[in-house]
Amino acid sequence: MPQTLHLIPVSLGESPASRWLPLEAQTKASKLDYYIAENAKTARAFLKLIGTEKPIQDITIHALSRNTDAAQIRQWLKQSGVTGDIGLVSEAGCPAVADPGALVVQTAHEMGIRVAPWTGPSSIILGLMASGLNGQNFVFHGYAPVAPAERAQQLRAWEAASRKARQTQIFIETPYRNDAMFETLILTLSGSTRLCIARALTTDHEWIQTHSIDDWKKRPAPVLQKQPTLFLFQA
Repeated sequence: MPQTLHLIPVSLGESPASRWLPLEAQTKASKLDYYIAENAKTARAFLKLIGTEKPIQDITIHALSRNTDAAQIRQWLKQSGVTGDIGLVSEAGCPAVADPGALVVQTAHEMGIRVAPWTGPSSIILGLMASGLNGQNFVFHGYAPVAPAERAQQLRAWEAASRKARQTQIFIETPYRNDAMFETLILTLSGSTRLCIARALTTDHEWIQTHSIDDWKKRPAPVLQKQPTLFLFQA
């Protein structure tokens, strides 16, 4: 069995690794011969960016999806025991947070494999830090519904929960639907609710602002199209 499952964060967008990943984590990642990744292509791009001791083509990368079962993961973890440690990477940010890698971590614990999380970028935490909203009581929802009526209904429900518990609501959207999400937020939430838009975190295009809905209505709409964006609000 592998000695340790290393949880290695990857970038949230195009920027040098020195901006978002500590040198020690880069060094560890560069030495691993075996990876489980949400996206093998993204994993190879990450390894190319940080540099590897072995040629990338000699590094084993198994692609993980939401349909991968625990039996398959157990097999991967057993096979990697020949080479020692194994890395787990997400498509963006921290593995196992809003990510199918959580099942890999769960399986590793069940198999008695040590789990080592490494410091790196998490859009959820970075956005919350920069929002000025409640950082002691918050919830991450993943995605809101796509259908306009269902989406508006869900946003109103999250706003009611936020108002009752003084809780920050956090979610993401598929980049090409960011503009539609922003418009729905402006039309749906109460004027006093504070909304934070955190775009392209850790990149040269990073942009973070928090305003009340009434104030957002007085401002030009932010440029969000096709850029990874985190939405946070508190009633």
